[in-house]
Parts: sequence; structure tokens; C-alpha cells
Amino acid sequence: MKVKKTSVVGILAVQGDFAMHARMLERMGAPWKLVKSAADLAEIDGLIIPGGETTTILKFLAGGMGKELKEFAEQGNPVFGTCAGAILLAKEVLNPSQANLGLIDISIERNAYGRQVDSAIRQGLCPELSDHPVEMVFIRAPIIRRVGDGVKILGKTEELPVLVEQGNILAATFHPELTDNDIVHRYFLKKLDATRGGAKPFQ
Repeated sequence: MKVKKTSVVGILAVQGDFAMHARMLERMGAPWKLVKSAADLAEIDGLIIPGGETTTILKFLAGGMGKELKEFAEQGNPVFGTCAGAILLAKEVLNPSQANLGLIDISIERNAYGRQVDSAIRQGLCPELSDHPVEMVFIRAPIIRRVGDGVKILGKTEELPVLVEQGNILAATFHPELTDNDIVHRYFLKKLDATRGGAKPFQ
């Protein structure tokens, strides 16, 4: 009998806190791989784009990987962006406008909570993921200013959408990898396994 393969999560390892996402997945027992080139995309089933500096990540993607990453997502593979990753996935970026992948129909404002000193830990609600308030870490975080008709809001804090989903794309304006709570990563893994169908489900 052929054993079903467990899905492998890729983590874009250009710049930012990719190591913390890896640590979270490691703690959960989920297979992961650092993604540093377009060739690495062939070895993964879903991708996390971590927080960091969007301009730095954009320069890397403009060097040749951007097209392949967008095709990877458009083929239905799940992609999860946190903070800067959410900005890169957005259809429209404000303050200032910048190039992006345009994979989820939201308008997002960069550094909207303020500078580094304005970073904070807040409590949010994700009713489909947890029965309890969820700790959320915001670091020079963006704010989602517009949510398109096809976008589902999965989490809010202070009445602002902070976790959104459209098809195979998931975006968070906070850093779930910087807490001990794995519910957001767990949701992404189950989404990934459901998309692949034949993969061994993540428990």
C-alpha cells in the first residue's frame, strides 16, 4: 500500500522572521523547507511569506522569482502572508503605493499603526478558529482598509480585519509565529492538506 505524503510547507527565506515560522512548524511536527529560489517551489505544497521589509523582498522577487511565485499561487497552492507578506499579497498597497502580487482583493496601508515604538500585543477574535481571544503581535503593522466581496474575514481586533482569506490565499497583518498559539498555522496546514486532497491530513 502506498503511503500518502504529508504536505511540505515552504517558507520564503529572503529576509525577515522566516526562522520563527520554521520554529513554529517544527514545534507542530509539520514538514517545512526554506525557499530561496524558484526551483524550491517544485518541492513544496504551500508557501508562507513572512514579515520583514517589503522593499527588500520585492527586489528579490523582481530578480526573477516573482513570476514563478505568482504562478505557484494561481495554480491553487495555498499561500500565507504575515505582515509584510500580507502587503505583498494585496491587490492594492497604500502609503505609499508599491508593486505587489495582487493575489487577494484587499487594500492595505503600510505601517498604519505607527513606527516600531508603537508595536503592541493585542487581543483579537477569530471565531472560526478559536473559542477564546487570540494573542496577536503587531510590529510596524499594516491595516487592511478595504476588503473585496470575495474575501472572508477570519479575525478582527478593535473592529479592524486582521486575518483574511480568499480562495487559497491567507493573509494576516500580525505575527502569529511570535506567540505560543498555533491556531493560525494549524488552519493554514489544514487548508493546505484539503487543497492537496491526497496528502496525509495534518493532525
